[in-house]
Amino acid sequence: DLDRKYNLINFDLGVKITGPGFPVYIGKGAKLQRALIHFFLDRASDAGYLEIQPPYVVNEASGYGTGQLPDKEGQMYLINEDKLYMIPTAEVPVTNLYRDVIIPADQLPVKNCAYSACFRREAGSYGKDVRGLNRLHQFDKVEIVRIEKPEDSYAALEEMKDHVQGLLESLGLPWHILRLCGGDMSFTSAITFDFEVYSAAQERWLEVSSVSNFETYQANRLKCRYRGEDKKTHLCHTLNGSALALPRIMAALLENNQTPEGIIVPECLRKYTGFDIIN
Repeated sequence: DLDRKYNLINFDLGVKITGPGFPVYIGKGAKLQRALIHFFLDRASDAGYLEIQPPYVVNEASGYGTGQLPDKEGQMYLINEDKLYMIPTAEVPVTNLYRDVIIPADQLPVKNCAYSACFRREAGSYGKDVRGLNRLHQFDKVEIVRIEKPEDSYAALEEMKDHVQGLLESLGLPWHILRLCGGDMSFTSAITFDFEVYSAAQERWLEVSSVSNFETYQANRLKCRYRGEDKKTHLCHTLNGSALALPRIMAALLENNQTPEGIIVPECLRKYTGFDIIN
C-alpha cells in the first residue's frame, strides 16, 4: 500500500513484463534500493571485506560445491541449453572462487563481500503472507563470505553477527536474533543464526539475514584447503551471511518510518539517496 501511495515499487508492471515476484522499482524507490546496496557494501569494505562482482549464473560444479545441488535444484532457475543455473545468492559464485585452491596459511582469513541479484524459483505461494516484498523470485542482496582456519571460524562467526547487528542498528530497525535448531537449518550448515526485523503490517518477525558456519562441509566438496605450518594441507572452514537482503529491509524501513509528512529516510542512507524524506 505504501509502495502505491508514494509510487516506489510497481508490482503490476513486473507481472506485465515478466511475472509475479519480479517487482519494478521506480524513482525514490529505486534510489532507496541503490542507497541500501551502497551502504551495505561500504560498511563491509570498512570491516575489511574485499568486494567481488561475480557472475549471476554458475555451472553444476559450483552449485554442488556450496551444497545447492543436488538438493535444491527445484529452487533454482536452470538455463537448459547451457546447463547453467541462475544464482540464489552471491555465496555460490564467491565461495567457488576458492574451489580446488590451496590457500597459503598466511593469506587466511579470506574476507569477501558481493552485491548481486538473487533468483529463487520456489519463492513462495499465494496469499497475504507473500504479498508485496515478502517473498520474491528476484531480489537484491549483499553477502559476506569468509574462509577461515578451523580454530578461528567461531570467532569469525561472532564478528559476522556483530557486523549484521551493526547494520540493523544503524538503520534504526527493531530486530532480534535466533539460533536455529537442527531441523530448521540447511544440511550444509553446522550452526546458523537468523536476524529478523519486525513487520508492523503483518505483526510478525521476518528473516532478513542468515549467518552460518559450514565448518568443513563446503570446503570438503570444494576441495578448499590451506597449507599449515606442518606443510600439510588441511580443510578450511567456510562461513557466509546476508548483510543484508534488501526486500524485507525496504519494507521494514517504509513501515516503521512513517510520519504524517512522509517516510523518513535513516540518516546513514541520506548521503546516498540525496533526500531525507519520501513524500
